[in-house]
Amino acid sequence: MRSIAWAVFTAHLALFSPEPASAGPVEDFYHRRNVTLVIGYGPGGGYDFYGRFVARYMPEHIPGRPNIVVQNMPGAGSLTAVNYLFNTAPKDGTVFGTFAREMPMMGILNKNSDLLKYDVRKFTWLGSASSSENDPTLLFVRSGKLTSIRDAFQAGGKSITIGATASGSGGNEWARLMRDVLHLKVNIISGYRDSGGIFLAVENGEVDGRSLDYSAVKAGRPDWLKPESNLSVLLQMGRPTRHPDFPNVPTARELAQSSQQTDLIDVSDLSNTLARPFAAPPGLPPEIAKALQSAFMSTMRDPAVIAEAARLKIELSPIDGAEVLKRIDRLANTAPDVLDVVRAIRSDVK
Repeated sequence: MRSIAWAVFTAHLALFSPEPASAGPVEDFYHRRNVTLVIGYGPGGGYDFYGRFVARYMPEHIPGRPNIVVQNMPGAGSLTAVNYLFNTAPKDGTVFGTFAREMPMMGILNKNSDLLKYDVRKFTWLGSASSSENDPTLLFVRSGKLTSIRDAFQAGGKSITIGATASGSGGNEWARLMRDVLHLKVNIISGYRDSGGIFLAVENGEVDGRSLDYSAVKAGRPDWLKPESNLSVLLQMGRPTRHPDFPNVPTARELAQSSQQTDLIDVSDLSNTLARPFAAPPGLPPEIAKALQSAFMSTMRDPAVIAEAARLKIELSPIDGAEVLKRIDRLANTAPDVLDVVRAIRSDVK
C-alpha cells in the first residue's frame, strides 16, 4: 500500500509541477560556442596580458559559458585590429577585442582618414579594465643617459631615443607629447611590431628607453622596477599627480610652461583614462550586447578576479561602456583650437 501511495504522490507532482525553465536565447546562443577575443598587439605586452586575463575569467559571467579564444592581431599600433572589429568581424557577439587607448582620440581627430575605417561612437563598448587611477604611463631611460628629465629640454639638452610600435600606440603618442608639446629632445624610432620587441630593443641598447604603463612593466618586466635595474623612471604621464610609488618623479603637467601646454596634457590625460578598452563590433543584437557588457563588468567586480589581479599585479579600476562613451564625448567636445594642435602633433595619420 505504501508503494502504491508513493507512486500516486509522485505522479501527482509530475502532473502539476511546472515545467523546468528553458535556457534563455542568450544562453542558448553561447552554449558550447567559441568566442574570439582579438588583441591588437602581439604576445608579451600589457594589452596582451590584460586580454588573456579577461579571456580566462569572463566566460564564467556570460550566459552559456562559452570558451573565449585569444587571437593576436598586431599591426599599425592596433589600428589593424580596430578596423577589423568595426568592418569585418561577425556582428553576432562571437568576437570582441581590446586595442590601444589612443584609438578613440585618433577616431575623433581623423574621422575622414582613409586609414581609420571606424566610427568610435558606434562600437559596442564593453568598458575599460583600467581608468589609469593607479596606472600612470612611465618613461624608462637607461641609467647614465640622463640624471633628470629636465636634462632633455631642447635648449642645449641631451637627446633620448624612444622605441615605439606605430602611430596610435601609447608609446608613440606620449613620446610626441614630450617632443612637440614639452619640447624635450626626443627621437622616436617607430615600427616595432609589438611591445616585446621594444622591451628587447631597450635591453639590447638599440634605443635609450620607452614609455609604457606601470601595470604593463609590472607584468612584463618586473626587474625594471628593482633598485639594481639599469633603467630609471624619469617622467610619469596620464595622471595629474605623482603616483605614490614614484614620489620623486615629476609628472608631465609639472613640466608645462604655458596654459596651452597644460590644456594639451589634460586632453592626453583624459584619453589615457580609457587605458584598457574592450569593445565588440557595432550592430550587435541588443540582448547580446547587454549580456557582454554586463559580463565584462561582472568579471571586473568578481572578488576572485580582483584577488587574482592583485596577486598578478594587474591594476583594475574598471569603467563601463556607458562611461567610456561619456569620456569619448568629452574628448570630442574639447576646444577646437586644442584639437587642432593635437591633430598636428599626430600628423602621421591624415
